[in-house]
Amino acid sequence: QVQLVESGGGLVQAGGSLRLSCAASGSFLSINLMGWYRQAPGKQRELVATIAPGGYSNYADSMKGRFTISRDNAKNTVYLQMDSLLPEDTAVYYCNADILSGRLQWNTHWGQGTQVTVSS
Repeated sequence: QVQLVESGGGLVQAGGSLRLSCAASGSFLSINLMGWYRQAPGKQRELVATIAPGGYSNYADSMKGRFTISRDNAKNTVYLQMDSLLPEDTAVYYCNADILSGRLQWNTHWGQGTQVTVSS
């Protein structure tokens, strides 16, 4: 069974930085797109950034220049470096990944989420 486990969330002051990690574990053949999403209280889940296996990345406009997504394919891990954090970045951050199972089926998997709180 595939699992995505996030880590690195916490409480930080405005202007500070955090680095989130998300590692995929279990039995699978390959990982395609990996990404980060977030959900603030009372709001819908929104895209933060995605990254393809070759490193091509895509960001939501409000995160460009402040957040950096990266991945280590050998470790099946995706990272999110968050700098110049703002109080409005407060949310639960979720990673996801498109993973090819042993049955040759692509499925999208989600992590359990990690809380990021930015104080003003």
